[in-house]
Amino acid sequence: MNFGGFVSVFFEWGILAYFLALHLTHLSLILRAFFSIREYLYEVDTDRLDSAFETSHYKPMTLICPVYNEEAGVVHSVNSLISLRYPEFQVVVVNDGSKDATLEKLIEAFRLRPSQRVLRQLLPTKEVRDIYESAYVPNLVVVDKANGGKADALNCGINLARYPLVCCMDGDSLLENDSLLRIARPFLDRPDLVASGGVIRPLNGCRVTAMGIRGIHLPDSWLARFQVVEYLRAFLFGRVGLASLDTMFIVSGAFGVFRKDLIVEAGGFETATIGEDFELVVRLHRHLREAKRPYHITLVPDPVCWTEVPENLGVLGRQRNRWQRGLLETLWKHRRMWFNPKYGRVGLFSMPYFIFFEALSPLIEVTGYVVFVWYLWHHSINSTFAILFINVALLLGVLNSVVSVVLQEISGHRYQGFKAWSLLLVAAVAENFGYRQMTVWWRLRGTIDWLLGKEDWGHMERKGIGPTLPPKPVA
Repeated sequence: MNFGGFVSVFFEWGILAYFLALHLTHLSLILRAFFSIREYLYEVDTDRLDSAFETSHYKPMTLICPVYNEEAGVVHSVNSLISLRYPEFQVVVVNDGSKDATLEKLIEAFRLRPSQRVLRQLLPTKEVRDIYESAYVPNLVVVDKANGGKADALNCGINLARYPLVCCMDGDSLLENDSLLRIARPFLDRPDLVASGGVIRPLNGCRVTAMGIRGIHLPDSWLARFQVVEYLRAFLFGRVGLASLDTMFIVSGAFGVFRKDLIVEAGGFETATIGEDFELVVRLHRHLREAKRPYHITLVPDPVCWTEVPENLGVLGRQRNRWQRGLLETLWKHRRMWFNPKYGRVGLFSMPYFIFFEALSPLIEVTGYVVFVWYLWHHSINSTFAILFINVALLLGVLNSVVSVVLQEISGHRYQGFKAWSLLLVAAVAENFGYRQMTVWWRLRGTIDWLLGKEDWGHMERKGIGPTLPPKPVA
């Protein structure tokens, strides 16, 4: 074998080894998460949530909801927040310089009036114009400030938070009625708990009423159905698996609870990044590891936050591009933690996992697909390589998706009926043939944009949250 042939064989087997390691690692996390979820559900079933919070040991919480140009659904969103079940909580809505009638809608709906509340500048933010309180909702505060982005709005909310726990969320998300009880439960048992994340699921297709979600249905769009499977695999199983290893690296900005004092101590959300949620969690790991303080970050599998996902390829592509840039930005900023035993499991497992299986995966996966197509085009493909590539790169991906759907059904299904479950299984198979390759391409574009210094957020179109009619039968 000449040198060129040797390089070719080495390259082929290197790509196969990568795909095998990627999918087997994901499968092991999914299986580990399944047993962790089963154990958690047994504990919760034997320990009623209401009785757990009847004691004086619970910690009151502040919900921070940044909004920007959300006039269509902001009143409905705030109504759903103030009706949540929790012993004692405050809702801080931060109007981040909206250019529409968002503030006017809030003032009218909740009879807001100017407040004399003193704002403590724990974290620097853009100018705060006015603070309002409601005439009939005592735990609601609305802040009007100059536009500074989501991270700046969250920092402003933290400055106004009166309670030791803060729940950070998106303005276009919808929480289930007992989500706060469930996501805060770990704080009762673990005094060293720093943050607790919840599961994110696509809202598309669900029936939303003035009282919240009253019907959980699959969306009509196949693009949204693919994302349902993707969110199941990533949030419900992938991240629960990481949390079970005490290597949790992401608490989603759509729904996460943090200790306020530690956020302030760490400097708040980073306003100069597009992945502020990921960056904050990594910075908390780094800060507490360097201070040699015991801590724990977890993800709770059953407090669900429902959020609208894109049903347009252009919008979805911009979202995945942005996620990839935020990931790379954070990993590079904290590169001191890479493979560093000083940071324990975080430096030796979490960082390598996100570097090799998240940050570099678009480059390696696209290379694998290009090589495969090149060999086919030139009729020079190695039959052994072709068979192994299809099995490792595609069929193992199908296996992971199908296992996620099946385990979701076993551990506590949300989508009722055989038809919905069957459609989820079809989506779990079909997403690996076209959809996965598109997401890999978008993430590769995100990598290139990051290398070129692109920093813009990208325009995101949403239908908005609000009461909907009962859905038509799924075709």
